[in-house]
Amino acid sequence: MSTTEEHDDLVLQPRDVSFDWARLPLHWIPGRPMATHVVNVLHLLLPEGERWFVRTFQEALPLIRDEKLREEVLGFIGQEAVHAEAHQGVLDHLLAQGLDPRPYVEQVEFVFGRVLGERPDLPAVRRREQVIERVAIIAAVEHFTAFLGDWVLNAEGLDRAGADPTMLDLLRWHGAEEVEHRSVAYDLLRHLDPGYLRRIRTMAVGGPVLLHLWIRGARFLMAADPTLPQGAAPTWRGYREAARRGLLPRLGRLTRWASRYLSPRYHPSQEGSTRQAVAYLGSSPAARAAAR
Repeated sequence: MSTTEEHDDLVLQPRDVSFDWARLPLHWIPGRPMATHVVNVLHLLLPEGERWFVRTFQEALPLIRDEKLREEVLGFIGQEAVHAEAHQGVLDHLLAQGLDPRPYVEQVEFVFGRVLGERPDLPAVRRREQVIERVAIIAAVEHFTAFLGDWVLNAEGLDRAGADPTMLDLLRWHGAEEVEHRSVAYDLLRHLDPGYLRRIRTMAVGGPVLLHLWIRGARFLMAADPTLPQGAAPTWRGYREAARRGLLPRLGRLTRWASRYLSPRYHPSQEGSTRQAVAYLGSSPAARAAAR
């Protein structure tokens, strides 16, 4: 578990990483197409989702009255912008391998662009409320991305299964930065609205919607995979079996992690380990190449 001290002296910085996908197999967890595609949903959701995070936080910047928090938000914006582009590269590679992600990605773009998008036409007071509501949704989503980041940093089952090392580095670099900046969205929400109700309401709505999008994404990827038989689909039995092998997060652990967000005493610094995240970022091939 992390400590508050881990968070207090944190300076967030974007790392301009790049990845070469030329040799990435379609099923980068060998012999495990379902587990591969359940994780691959990240690449469908994150590019547009994280661009939406960036736009929302840019709108929130004028509302921030604390200089330290402003610096953290700027660091968050820089990291999320790089994340979006890194995952976009995987989508381009999937398309080149005969799996067209565009039909699902267009649905995601509709959600983040139209349903949850900016509303410059609103009066100033209502626009401010809409921005804070979007920040609250991001705080809830960041609770789950921090969970995924913590999980993948410790997912030794992926190493044992022979998962592609470039994909593992992408996931662990991204996961480490999610753990590193896990408190920023929550701290911004508390700065703009210290109340409990909005935080819980947006988690109650956002959590199930995120799960629904993930299930839809996994079904889409398996159906669109040109190497799988027609009608291939993920199953809960297959998920549980993959989770037992350490290839996917255990649902019980995810449920316990999600429930802690409901505590009035919750703070993201209580989850995961900043030290572990920073240690991985110091050893990540992509992050080290970016630093050079």
